[in-house]
Amino acid sequence: MQTGAWIAIGVIVLLIVLLALYLWVTYNSLVTLRARVDEAWRDIVAQLQRRAELVPTLTGAVQGYADHEKTVFEAVDRARAESLAAATPADASAAESHMQQALRSVFAVAEAFPQLQASPDFLQLQGDIADTEDRIQGSRRFYNGGVREFNTKVQVLPSKLFARRPGFGPREFFEAGDATAVAQPPRVQF
Repeated sequence: MQTGAWIAIGVIVLLIVLLALYLWVTYNSLVTLRARVDEAWRDIVAQLQRRAELVPTLTGAVQGYADHEKTVFEAVDRARAESLAAATPADASAAESHMQQALRSVFAVAEAFPQLQASPDFLQLQGDIADTEDRIQGSRRFYNGGVREFNTKVQVLPSKLFARRPGFGPREFFEAGDATAVAQPPRVQF
């Protein structure tokens, strides 16, 4: 064989190796992004769970003063159950809007009772809920950033070739169905 033929074979082998390396790196980056999005979703679920654990204490405290507001407390219970049952970002988005509206109603009822608002336990509970709301917002931003990056990667070539495999399809964003509910979260006054 001549030297030119060996060079041509070497170039072809080198191109095949470089292509395989590029595809391997692309596939691994998709797997990494998918793992990051899954981790961010688990963080959102944990924060929603934390808030769901605080809500009965909040409603119990307010209900002790305003037992006559049964519809408000029933709405909170429904929103809490919906939030806990949400398995997808779309379900969680709808549940989040309902929870925000329900919490605003509870805090509006609580404003009518100065003794309740002066209670150190109630103030601590309000602080815990405000902290949890902040964590949910932060988790949402992190998750949506990961989803945006993943969805972009899935839609460009050559990543698009791998996206046909199960688990690499575009992900849903976690957005509130009622933007005003999240733009004005429950007001917590100290």
